[in-house]
Amino acid sequence: MSVFESSSAFSRPVTAVAWASNATTCPAQFILITQTEDGASANFIRGFAMKSGYYLCYSKDLSGGMVVADVQVITDKETIPHGYCYIPEFLEPKTSVGKKKRICVRIVPVGSVTTAVLDLKLTAKNKTMVQQYTCLGDMNGFVVWCLKGQFPTPTPQAKPRSVSLDMRSLSLDGTGPPQPLKPSNPPEAPPKVSRRRSKLDTNNPMEAVYESANHSSIYAMDGVPFSLHPKFESQSNSKVSVSTLGDIRIKSVQDIENEVRTSASAPNLIALPL
Repeated sequence: MSVFESSSAFSRPVTAVAWASNATTCPAQFILITQTEDGASANFIRGFAMKSGYYLCYSKDLSGGMVVADVQVITDKETIPHGYCYIPEFLEPKTSVGKKKRICVRIVPVGSVTTAVLDLKLTAKNKTMVQQYTCLGDMNGFVVWCLKGQFPTPTPQAKPRSVSLDMRSLSLDGTGPPQPLKPSNPPEAPPKVSRRRSKLDTNNPMEAVYESANHSSIYAMDGVPFSLHPKFESQSNSKVSVSTLGDIRIKSVQDIENEVRTSASAPNLIALPL
């Protein structure tokens, strides 16, 4: 490993610590400590012809959003500190970890701290000192060391967003150029004109009356049809000359009001018996 790769690895915080019997039982994304800084085997179970054991391992996978803020080695008579937990065990069957001394960690969200555990090492008891590392204590003939320091907080990457054509039309900068026609941008429909309104808008009012007379169904109100009485069906089917319609005098509202006033002011004639 180069100096650059080594410094880059130390800048990442430890996210989990655990026990594992070997590389087979060690979880993915975990680093198994198989040797001490002295070059000896880091198996915490020692003995002649021992086929099983347990090793210390740690992870630096930040996908879970948690980091190890502190590590402690405590005895079985000590109470676990508040906020700490014992590290998990990934062991083969019939294998167990010694309980006289145990390792516990404090795990916190990555955004809540700027200082965390960056590395773990093991040495033989009373032989080697690891510079810049903190001694956590001895355990089963090994001394546990940890390196704590600051780490760069991962910056969330903003995902690029594609602004649709419809969203751009909602801009407050003003009305932009006309948008191309598409299914979501249809042209404005012309205003609906009722059949009755269209008849009244013809150039020749007499032609409009004549055309209306030739239809048996007339719309007095928009959307409400009605039919002529059968008495007038024969008259509506016969053609009416324009000259006849020309003699019809259309009274205004004022003419009708004048006739009503005149009839109201006339004296009432009472017929007396002879």
